Amino acid sequence: MNNSNLLNKPRGATLALWAGIAFSALITFLIWLADPLLARFTLAPNGEIIFYEWQLLEPNLTAQVILWMMYAAHQIVFWGLIYYAQTRVQKYSTGLHPINLWALGINAFFILLHFIQTHIWYDAIAQDLPSWTSQGSVILLLCAILLMENQRRGVFFGAKVPFSQRVVSFAKKYHGYLFAWATVFTFWFHPMVSSPGHLAGFLYMFFLLLQGSLFLTRIHVNKWWMVTQEVMVLIHGTLVAVFQGANLWPMFAFGFAGMFVITQMHGLGLSRLSRWGIGLLYLLAVVIVYSSRDLADLNELIRIPFIEYLVMFAMAGLIWLGLWLSDRINSLRAAPSPLPIAMEQRGQGDG
Repeated sequence: MNNSNLLNKPRGATLALWAGIAFSALITFLIWLADPLLARFTLAPNGEIIFYEWQLLEPNLTAQVILWMMYAAHQIVFWGLIYYAQTRVQKYSTGLHPINLWALGINAFFILLHFIQTHIWYDAIAQDLPSWTSQGSVILLLCAILLMENQRRGVFFGAKVPFSQRVVSFAKKYHGYLFAWATVFTFWFHPMVSSPGHLAGFLYMFFLLLQGSLFLTRIHVNKWWMVTQEVMVLIHGTLVAVFQGANLWPMFAFGFAGMFVITQMHGLGLSRLSRWGIGLLYLLAVVIVYSSRDLADLNELIRIPFIEYLVMFAMAGLIWLGLWLSDRINSLRAAPSPLPIAMEQRGQGDG
């Protein structure tokens, strides 16, 4: 079988997915393996109010300029690939489009470039920005998924929110640009170091870049692969919280697990018995963990779901407002000017 035939068949997309997963795991292992080489860099001491631990004591301005150029190049090229796919390819395929191969190759190139950059200059764009910018970009991505998937799986235990179809269609059409920004920005925010949180986070970013590279293929909308992108934040967030201390890990573990129970598992075609079983296991875990904690800490269970659903509704509202304003502007442009009519009437009166 030649390469062009494989490209057009479902096997080609499946092979690309598994090859991408293997590549992601390999690079994550390489980050861990090469971490001792970063010991030569002197990091800033901890102790500031808003602080990101992994940045240099003495930043290199030239290195930061080069880093931002790398990030900008990755961002613009990825957006360009998405625009090309939307305007030239347009239709979904069971296999791969040639543009998917370009996307896979370019993202792999920038992944390796960021690894090399970390070992030459260390600092990432976290040197210039607060941590909440990276966290907020991922939250926006997750909330956009909730909005787009509402018609398929609902939001609250399978129940659908009556969003305007036009709002959802807009989100689906342009989500690629938001997701590409959130992923590429977060990817370049962190240096490639091997703390457990970073390793889980980079593996998550690699999966998101892989998902973004498979646009307009059926594997891109595979329900199990899609929910993997959502659930991985549970692992990453919990690991970060565990190793940062402060005993906040239950908020992330049960918050993101709660999102799975309330929303995400209802799009997987699981039986009612299976969903009840998962829900009861979740409640049992809550009882076990919080039996040794203050009852006031139970509010941790709803913090993350509350934020995500709130942002989802806010996002839908902003899209609706933007579309409404666009309609009003277009209607004003299309309305005939009264000036020619008035001039014509005056001309007839003069006659």
